[in-house]
Amino acid sequence: MTNQSIDITHSQLQVAAETRTRILQEAKRQIWVSFQREGIHKYPAALEDPKLATNDEYDVSFLGYPHRHIFHFRVSIDVFHNNRDIEFIQFKRWLQGLYSNQDTVLSLDYKSCEMIADDLYQEIAKRYPNRSIIIEVSEDGENGCVIEYPIHKPYQSIKI
Repeated sequence: MTNQSIDITHSQLQVAAETRTRILQEAKRQIWVSFQREGIHKYPAALEDPKLATNDEYDVSFLGYPHRHIFHFRVSIDVFHNNRDIEFIQFKRWLQGLYSNQDTVLSLDYKSCEMIADDLYQEIAKRYPNRSIIIEVSEDGENGCVIEYPIHKPYQSIKI
């Protein structure tokens, strides 16, 4: 092996190490918590909308009446360092507390999973401003939504 090939290898190793350091420094860090709540909601339009009340195997008119689900929540939020910027258990307990003033069963009226996520985002953003948040809400862990609330547009990202 010549000195020139050793220098190239050393140079390549140094560039790779610097790249790893930049990636670590610029990494997007988030924590997530999950919890569940029993709730009742309805979709009034399902009773009369011909796209929903189809009288065939695709008929979902029953959704127009109050019905029960176990709503599953998963919330991810930006953190700015690795040492418990937001402590998991405290964050989860705070989120659960947002629903504790209600009866044992959440009364969600006509709200969809998307509406529930938007409402929850508003509360989280008041307490933890300037952080990207991702909220998943599902009915019985089976069907649901994922909504990302970014604080940066993708085209503003830092290139590494």
